[in-house]
Amino acid sequence: MNRSASAVWHGGLKDGKGSVSTESGAVKELQYSFGSRFESGAGTNPEELLGAAHAGCYSMALSSQFTQAGLTPESIETTAVVTLEILQDGGPTITKIHLTTKVKAAGVDAAKFAELANTAKVGCPLSKVLKAAEITLDATLL
Repeated sequence: MNRSASAVWHGGLKDGKGSVSTESGAVKELQYSFGSRFESGAGTNPEELLGAAHAGCYSMALSSQFTQAGLTPESIETTAVVTLEILQDGGPTITKIHLTTKVKAAGVDAAKFAELANTAKVGCPLSKVLKAAEITLDATLL
């Protein structure tokens, strides 16, 4: 299975502008710029999009863990905070991703929930590809 997205950039790094789109059309010509990435300008940025993708991937991975345990969560709400740092030796680098998830589910105790949440963190396909960054998790069972 292949999925694709594209980006177009016009101009120089600081004065240029770009847009990103997805094959599905869910994202179409979403604007990004130097300002939206490294300052507080309008538009999106690759780190924000990566965070959305990781939050979605983790939520599905956690749902899968519940299903494999014979449980069905009512809801899983995940936020990913992606930290981009300017390193002296490597330039801009994603150093950390912090996942925060809140789950409504009946029939699961705290120990089992912690096990499911951590297994999902390690097993999520995006966590696997992003393991160069420190990935942390706060998981709350509601």
